[in-house]
Amino acid sequence: MFRLVLSILLATSLAAHADAPQLKAGTLSPAMPAPALGLAGTDGKPLDLAHYRGKVVLLAFGFSNCGEVCPITLATLAGARKKLGADSADVQVVYVTVDPERDDAAQMRKFLGAFDQAFVGGVGTRAAIDAAQKNYGISSSKKVHADGSYSIGHSSSIYIIDRAGRLCAVMPYGHPVDDFVHDLKILLRG
Repeated sequence: MFRLVLSILLATSLAAHADAPQLKAGTLSPAMPAPALGLAGTDGKPLDLAHYRGKVVLLAFGFSNCGEVCPITLATLAGARKKLGADSADVQVVYVTVDPERDDAAQMRKFLGAFDQAFVGGVGTRAAIDAAQKNYGISSSKKVHADGSYSIGHSSSIYIIDRAGRLCAVMPYGHPVDDFVHDLKILLRG
């Protein structure tokens, strides 16, 4: 069901009102309650999105051994927070691992801290990570190399959750910092 909604969302990008400022991200209209994650946070607490009510949450999935997409995504989100200045206090980035075999809380905390100390990671068992991925329509696949090492291909959109805890938009991978700043300013005013 969520994948169908996501497909419609990305294909149509509906605006709530014709005269309202439009987001650069694809919007979900009406917004829906953000699915729970059921994971541990890298801050040592259960990762509960309700804890961030009153803030805009940027939720993404990835892993610390990613060589391309994940660092670009995290640098973009860190750049957006930096450009927001004081308003960045009302934006929380949550980054959930797709590689629980290698990404424990300490590893994710170190990885995320290289981009922004305020970022919080989500970690857990393979079953818990799989459930979180399913709730957000995230796909991932592990590719084992001849030397026994592996890499993971995964969905790379960023989910935007408004101050009320509603999943309201999805930004596809590759958007620049300024698109996030644009959307965050609109959502922070709302």
